Amino acid sequence: MSISKVFIFLLLIVSSVLIIKAQNEDEVINIDTSIVRLNIGVVNLRGESITNLSKDDFAVYEDGVKQNISEFKPTVAPFSVVMILDMSGSTLGFRETIRQSAFRFIDALQPDDRVAVIEFYDKVNLRNDFTTDRKKIAESIMLSNGRGKTQLYKALTMAMQKLAGEGKRRKAIIVLTDGVDTAARDKDRDVLQNLNETQMATALKPETSDLLNRVLNQADAQGVTVYPLALPTGDPKNLADPSPIQVAMFQAARERLQILARRTGGTLNSINRLEEMGKLYASVAADLRTLYTVEYQPLNPKRDGNWRSIKIEVTNPNLVARTREGYYAK
Repeated sequence: MSISKVFIFLLLIVSSVLIIKAQNEDEVINIDTSIVRLNIGVVNLRGESITNLSKDDFAVYEDGVKQNISEFKPTVAPFSVVMILDMSGSTLGFRETIRQSAFRFIDALQPDDRVAVIEFYDKVNLRNDFTTDRKKIAESIMLSNGRGKTQLYKALTMAMQKLAGEGKRRKAIIVLTDGVDTAARDKDRDVLQNLNETQMATALKPETSDLLNRVLNQADAQGVTVYPLALPTGDPKNLADPSPIQVAMFQAARERLQILARRTGGTLNSINRLEEMGKLYASVAADLRTLYTVEYQPLNPKRDGNWRSIKIEVTNPNLVARTREGYYAK
C-alpha cells in the first residue's frame, strides 16, 4: 500500500473516531417522542396508597381531551432505577451515612428492579450499569468517592442516556445532592454580581435554566420520574452569615430541585438531619412500589413545543391520582 493510501486510511479512521466523539458530546437520546408515559400514584382520602387498580379504573386527559390508553402496567411491574450519589466536596463529612442510607434503598427494592449507580464530583462516573445483582450494586456504593465540584446536571444527563437504553421498562432516578450545581451557580453569579441587594432577591428565574430544561425535556420524552433527596448543606437557611448573593444562588438551586421533582411526578425530599437520610431513601423505594404506569399516543399530533397539561381521573371519586403535570410537545 502506498504512503498516500495509508495516510487516507488513517485519516478515515481518525475522522470516524471524531464523529463518534462528537455524537457522544451532543448527548443525543433517540426515543419515540410520540408516546407519552406516565407514572401514577393513587391514594384514598386518608392518604393510603391503593395498589390494586386496573387499566379501566383510569382516564387520561391532555389539554382537557380524553386520550386512549395504549398500555398499562400495574404497581408490581419492575423499574429501572438510576441511583445518583453526590460525592462533591460538600459531602466529605458524612460519606458513611450516605452509604448506609443507600443500602437501605437497595434493600427496599424488588428483586426484578434493575439499578445503575452514578457518582459525581469533578467527574461523572458510571459505577455500574443496570443490574439486579445486589452485591455488585452494594460494591459500587461502597467504592463511590471523590471531591471537588458539583456536576449535578451532567450526572442527570448521563442517567437519562442510560435509561434510554432500557426500552419500555418503567424508569426512575433517585439523586442525593445539595442541588448547588457548579455550572448553574456560576451562571447565577454572573447574573447577580452587578445588582444591588434588593434586585438580587428576584433576579434569578430558576425555571429558565438551560441545564435544568435539557434534563426535563429528556425526562418528558422517556417518562422518567425523578426523586431528589436534598441535603441540608444546600438549604439557604443553613448558611452561616450568608451574603445576599449566596442566599439568592442557594435558593435558586433548591427551587430547581423542586421543579425537577414536580415536572416529572416525583417528590422533593428535604433532609433536615443526616440521620433522616436512610428513612427517606426507604420511603422513596416504597413510593416506587405504589406507582402504576400508563402510555398513550396524543390525539394532538403537533410537535409545536407548546405546553400540554395532563390530568388523571380515577373512576372511584374517593381516590386521588398524582402524576406529572404535563410536558412540552417537542
